[in-house]
Amino acid sequence: MSVVETELEDGVAFVFLNRPEKKNAMNPALHFAMDETLDRLETDPAVRAVVISGRGGAFSAGQDLKEFFRDLEGDPAGQKKAQAAANSWRWHKLELFPKPTIAMVDGVCIGGAFTQMIACDFAVAAEDAMFALSEINWGQIPGGLVARVLTECLGYRDALDLALTGRKIDGIEAARLRLVNEAVPKGDLRTRVTELARTLAGKDPEAYRATKHAVRQVRAMPMRQAEDYLAAKIGELRMRAGASAQQTAIRRFVDDKSYRPAEGSYTEVKD
Repeated sequence: MSVVETELEDGVAFVFLNRPEKKNAMNPALHFAMDETLDRLETDPAVRAVVISGRGGAFSAGQDLKEFFRDLEGDPAGQKKAQAAANSWRWHKLELFPKPTIAMVDGVCIGGAFTQMIACDFAVAAEDAMFALSEINWGQIPGGLVARVLTECLGYRDALDLALTGRKIDGIEAARLRLVNEAVPKGDLRTRVTELARTLAGKDPEAYRATKHAVRQVRAMPMRQAEDYLAAKIGELRMRAGASAQQTAIRRFVDDKSYRPAEGSYTEVKD
């Protein structure tokens, strides 16, 4: 049985962690498979958006404590390879993935699973999903990049609350804290995520990529550095997309009056 399964539905790739008997706890084999899967989806022209989820009614119970930690004791080379793959797909690749990404959170999302959820552009959870950073309860800190990425979407006090208490929260509270974008009834989860994915997939792909990079990268920059970076990013976008994209959008708005930028993408309107 493959530890990762992919379903392609009208340009949206649903990627499922597939260890349901372990609540999709992540072992080295899963990390290697996910790293390869994201490489493949990034360059597949049939894929316009990616959804990360888990089989069996669980997003992920975090790292597999036995296979990721105990079984690699005394194997520094194995530990290094597994950790590199874990950080590669869960943050380094997902953070700046050139296509839209959505975390579809059902069931449990614990510990290390926060990394890939936060790395995605959007996160939608079932109202009864369960989130917890339980490391404090077994004498550890949130591992990998979790303690850092937690501060990407939560305020300081809320980040400390979850990390220091280890308490559980449901999807509704996760949405209130802005850990996820929204929470919906469990039965509506895939429908809502599919709707969002198709909306994002309809955006100009080069503009989407550049906008994601811009927003993510400038947060830690001083103002003048951000100004220079954003100017360079605009130049890169024009080089990659050509001038015709912007010209077409302006013509359809100003001359044709066939669309309004605040109501949808120019790509949704045909000449």
